[in-house]
Amino acid sequence: MSEPASYTVTVDRDACDGVFACLVRDPRFVEDDDGLAAVDAADAESVERTDASVTATFADDRVDDARQAAAACPLDAIAVAVETGAAEAGEVPDR
Repeated sequence: MSEPASYTVTVDRDACDGVFACLVRDPRFVEDDDGLAAVDAADAESVERTDASVTATFADDRVDDARQAAAACPLDAIAVAVETGAAEAGEVPDR
């Protein structure tokens, strides 16, 4: 059995416009108090929030859900980065 992937999801709060296509693709995304997309802290290993962004770190096998949420964002406000050391054999990490 392989170890869970380690990856980060970053929401660019300046680019987000509250379309929320991400919420439909991955239930870990939530609407924050400002009406923008954020990540439910209960589902993440850690969450760092600034005025400009929300970055969450995950250690699970749901990276594809996060990627689908990022791809669904019409404003490209979500980035998903897989940690280099967490890549499985044959997988090319995101850059």
